[in-house]
Amino acid sequence: MGEVERVAVIATVRNEAATIDDLLRSMLAGTRLPDEIVIVDAGSTDGTYAALQRWAARVPRLRVLAQAGCGRSEGRNLAIAATAARWIAVTDGGVRLDPGWLAALLAPIEQAAGDPPDVVAGFFRMAPATPFELALGVTTLPLAREIAPARFLPSSRSVLFSRQAWAAAGGYPEWLDYGEDLVFDLALRRAGARFVWAPQAVAYFRPRQRLAEFFRQYFHYARGDGKALLWPRRHAIRYASYGALLALLATVARAGRRPAGWAAAATIAVGAALYLRQPYRRLACPEDPALQVSDWRDRLRILAWLPVLRLTGDLAKMLGYPVGRLWRRQRRGAIPADPTAPRYRLAIG
Repeated sequence: MGEVERVAVIATVRNEAATIDDLLRSMLAGTRLPDEIVIVDAGSTDGTYAALQRWAARVPRLRVLAQAGCGRSEGRNLAIAATAARWIAVTDGGVRLDPGWLAALLAPIEQAAGDPPDVVAGFFRMAPATPFELALGVTTLPLAREIAPARFLPSSRSVLFSRQAWAAAGGYPEWLDYGEDLVFDLALRRAGARFVWAPQAVAYFRPRQRLAEFFRQYFHYARGDGKALLWPRRHAIRYASYGALLALLATVARAGRRPAGWAAAATIAVGAALYLRQPYRRLACPEDPALQVSDWRDRLRILAWLPVLRLTGDLAKMLGYPVGRLWRRQRRGAIPADPTAPRYRLAIG
């Protein structure tokens, strides 16, 4: 086993005054400290930048850059360009890192016998504070046991890659505001990067706190899918499924208690049970301590929220996706025809 060359942790943040201290505290409490930390503030108006400057004054390894108005991708590319580290670990604002996070990301590289992987995919878990947030977590977040490591595309809440792989992929796509980390992952794969999974490299984050916030988040995610042409088949299946649901509801209303109405109602019930089985199974799983709910009233609240959250997320996606496709159509020629193919190659510093 060899010692890893210089490693930097980078992030783009904006208006994270309530969480930036937890993020930096968790970085600096890790069992393996980064050689450098580079954080780009994207124009915060809530005191985040001042807090970062206070941290930088007493933590020499922390460098803070200000780039008002930049997106996550531009900020990450700026941060990576500002360090000469060979290995780059990426996380986000609003995150708290497990003490062993960076060590777990680096372990596959340290254990490689002269042929390290290019990308180490970390994992993430929720840190809910309310029954609603826990319900949202089990609705939207996979458990580690559900991951197929060979196909897993890591979130940039928790990932490490080589500087060379970043350059070969063309960097993060600066034209894209949501879903940018998935497009970057796909570009890394297209460039021939070799991925490994490190489920112990956990970043904790709090889910959205209100239904309207969740709706906006998933609208933006789906709009990003439309902009980047991500998952068209998945979106088509969703539209078809809800079209079939409307047809079945019309049959129930028209046929009433006749056999056709009962058959349509039974089909809806079976379909709903199958559609909701995943979050209900997650809630029953003891794998994550956050899922342990002792109060039966909280458990009932969570169970009641699950179908509401499923419907809300689907509606947000069905509205957001065509908006993204329209955005893409209006900018034809100005953005890559294939989002995973870099339009340029970044210089390796």
